[in-house]
Amino acid sequence: MSSKRLRRVGLSKEVLDCLSKNSIYSCKDLLSKTKLELLKFLGLGIFKVDEVVQLCSKACAPKPQTCLELWNKRKEKGCHFFQTSLPDLDNVLHGGIPTGTITEISGPAGCGKTQFCLMLTVQCTLPLELGGLAGNVLYIDTESAFSAERLVEIAQAKHPDLFVGDKLVELTSQVFVDTQQTCASLMERLQTIEEEIIQKRVKLVIVDSMASLVRKEYSTSLGRNLTDRTNFLSQQAALLKYIAETFSIPVVVTNQITTRYDRQDDVSRPGETSAVQLDGETGYVTTALGNTWSHSVNTRLILQYHTDLERQIMVAKSPIAPFTIFTYTIQQAGLVQKEGGAGHYSGTDPGKQKIQVKSALRMEDRNTGPFQG
Repeated sequence: MSSKRLRRVGLSKEVLDCLSKNSIYSCKDLLSKTKLELLKFLGLGIFKVDEVVQLCSKACAPKPQTCLELWNKRKEKGCHFFQTSLPDLDNVLHGGIPTGTITEISGPAGCGKTQFCLMLTVQCTLPLELGGLAGNVLYIDTESAFSAERLVEIAQAKHPDLFVGDKLVELTSQVFVDTQQTCASLMERLQTIEEEIIQKRVKLVIVDSMASLVRKEYSTSLGRNLTDRTNFLSQQAALLKYIAETFSIPVVVTNQITTRYDRQDDVSRPGETSAVQLDGETGYVTTALGNTWSHSVNTRLILQYHTDLERQIMVAKSPIAPFTIFTYTIQQAGLVQKEGGAGHYSGTDPGKQKIQVKSALRMEDRNTGPFQG
């Protein structure tokens, strides 16, 4: 909340102009200054300066609201869910990805995380009557994985009658791709994103991926690095939640996988990825970035391998949906769900959910998996 831009606090134009001349743009910038500095910058009396400080302080720490007030605000803002174009998944999620929240898509390479993001990008640009949000997309790409050609291919395959001629040009002009290569630049980008969301009518923010930058810059083997990484992820989560809640839009991030080792008996439950024994420790694959990040996202969808051709989507964390799994394939139109390929599984801590990777397919029966339906 401290990153809130001063232009959205309610200050007068004269005050804003004085503050911007001194490189003060957010509540954090202003509240970091002493009263003496603010008196000098603003040229106002002490009581007026106190009013400015109090206004910014309230913007950073808004008053508690009742459930009824929150409900009425959501009704005023309209759509509560964003359809994914996968009917069974939307049904389980009570309509799709919840707006005003963070949804994470995690899984091993090659399972379709970026393909899923491109599908959502196309879906967002569709009119409301077709399940879209009738808005633009801000796609923050940290892996240089965005493909305009693949975006067009998905759009034409899913909606061949809609995306032709000028409509294709319109689609590509509605997607703003922003490449970020460092954690610092990503942080700065998110801190200054509010005005762009308003000016460009952004209805969906995608960060693909959160893990790639963090894992490049922070090593978990060093104590200080681990602390810095945790602080960075906490700040990122706070910023993304603020953006989602303030504008009542879905924020989608992708995540990678990691291997964990727990000392336990060599016993695998049915449907779990084959474990690897190392000096009495059992290794398994799960989502990266640790528990702090895991508990920061509102909804977690895990993609995993099922067979050489088929993949699975697991609803691993959701405030409204049960632990459910769907089978899909990756085709020209993106992710295509398999009919009758849905069921339930025994869920666990979303930060420890075991994920089936490609190498495990050779070690297990191809028909074994968390699917129990």
